[in-house]
Amino acid sequence: MQKIIERYRARARETMTVDKSTELEHYMENLKHETANMAKKIEILEVSKRKLMGQGLGSCSMDELEDIDSQLERTLKIIRARKTQLFKDEIEHLNAKERLLLQQNASLREKCGFRPMLLESAPAPVPAPPPTPPAQAKERGNCSQSTKNWEVETELFIGIPQMRCL
Repeated sequence: MQKIIERYRARARETMTVDKSTELEHYMENLKHETANMAKKIEILEVSKRKLMGQGLGSCSMDELEDIDSQLERTLKIIRARKTQLFKDEIEHLNAKERLLLQQNASLREKCGFRPMLLESAPAPVPAPPPTPPAQAKERGNCSQSTKNWEVETELFIGIPQMRCL
């Protein structure tokens, strides 16, 4: 009985190794076919790329040249549309940022007590400081003259630079 069990186990091991080896062979064969197919696809893509780059067009027929031309036109349209969309998105982002900065500027002006500036009007005169007692005037000295012109007019222009008259 022991000999029968040993023969069974030996046969089972042989069968398993044979099954695994055939399975491995099939897997390797599939990989070889897949590799060959990939190499063919790569070659076709390289030829197509060369044609799109303008190399080796002498062997192309008129129909192939027209196909390449139409493909390039479609690609250019897609690229231009994407570029336009990116520029529009950037403009929207910058406009939103401008609105936010204008709001922050207005709130800071309000906190500091400055009047809001109008873009079309001339710069508003700086309000005179309130009268100070003589003791404080001596302490201020030359500082009062340097703090008079705090207000600076700045504008943000988006687009092509142009000569602007203020």
